[in-house]
Amino acid sequence: MIKQNISYTKSQLCVLLALRFLVGWHILYEGISKVLNPQWSSYSFLNESQWILSGISKWIISNPNILMLVDAVNIWTLILVGAFLILGFLFKPSAIIGSLLLLTYYLNAPPLLGLEYSIPMDGSNLIVNKTLIESVVLVLLVLFPTNKVFGIDYFIFRKTVKD
Repeated sequence: MIKQNISYTKSQLCVLLALRFLVGWHILYEGISKVLNPQWSSYSFLNESQWILSGISKWIISNPNILMLVDAVNIWTLILVGAFLILGFLFKPSAIIGSLLLLTYYLNAPPLLGLEYSIPMDGSNLIVNKTLIESVVLVLLVLFPTNKVFGIDYFIFRKTVKD
């Protein structure tokens, strides 16, 4: 195992940790809120898909069993990714999976000219929205990891140096 020498200033570490915790909390809470709402389903969101993933989305909602599986995987992926980001556990795979999940949401319903959705969106967006921003932030956090400084991964992957 190659030992990484990670060195951040206190302010860099604080901002990176805040970013990690904030995005982690947002993703975790999105999953928890879906578990707490027995009526929740991704059907409405997938039915609104109008861009490059619309064919896959229509196929998913055409089969109730596949839709139930996608809903369960979506919920538990959100919960696990969010919790793991906050805890700094299996950080890189969690951040990459989270980024890809968010990118999938974005590609289903991007805020592009000519696309209109009946489901309310957050604010007025053109090309860039919070989903795309959070996806890119997760990539940034992979490039500037804090888990080996502050997180469970620190204890799992630290290398003891013998003199």
